[in-house]
Amino acid sequence: MIVLRSIVMAFSLFTVIPMPQVEWSERNMRYMMAAFPAVGVVVGLLVLGWWQLCEMLGFGVLARAAGVGLVPVVVTGGIHLDGFADVVDALSSHAEPERKRQIMKDPHVGAFAIIGVCSYLIAYVALASEVGEAHLLSLACMPIISRCLSSFATVTFKKASKTGMLAAEGTTDGASVILGIVLGICTTIGALLIVLDGVVGGSVVAAAVAVLLYVRRLAEREFGGMGGDLAGYYLQLAELVMLAAIVVVGRLV
Repeated sequence: MIVLRSIVMAFSLFTVIPMPQVEWSERNMRYMMAAFPAVGVVVGLLVLGWWQLCEMLGFGVLARAAGVGLVPVVVTGGIHLDGFADVVDALSSHAEPERKRQIMKDPHVGAFAIIGVCSYLIAYVALASEVGEAHLLSLACMPIISRCLSSFATVTFKKASKTGMLAAEGTTDGASVILGIVLGICTTIGALLIVLDGVVGGSVVAAAVAVLLYVRRLAEREFGGMGGDLAGYYLQLAELVMLAAIVVVGRLV
């Protein structure tokens, strides 16, 4: 039952999909981040569904690409894009780490956050318009890989604060189980992509890991450690860079 409740909590927190109500307790949250990749599976399947719908209805490339970019935002309610916006705002302040953390907590949105989100979505849709059908598997697996590594970062990276949901996830006695599950899923997906999508599939995995290392260094240098908004920032940035890898490497091989 704890496992099922953790799955329900993961979908309740990270998507807008209606879920049964469960008590928000540390016990029920124990394996929540282990269920996070399952959210990625749903996002990936919905992206594929949108792609196929566009093919059936004869929609153009722009409509298809816009859907590829917006389906994840709709399904998640923009929770990760919100974290991305908060981090962009904080980084643009060039303030001390403590002040950056305060900016991320501020419910008001700044000009740099708006610029960052708009630029992100334009870049994402533009790249999505260049993806060919041969690399649909890599496209669909991106949300799974990003969530596996986001869970990994949540559990293992140094935290900016000893309080809050992300800090609690890092200290739970289920941490070893979470790491085993998410790393197992990520390794399996990575191997599958390399076998079925060759160099392009491998570049997707490499891109996600490279962004993870970058965000770890960024978090420690600029914020004093990892936080929830930075986890969202990683997820969004990783998916953009993975998408760029599909397009660029796909053209080179």
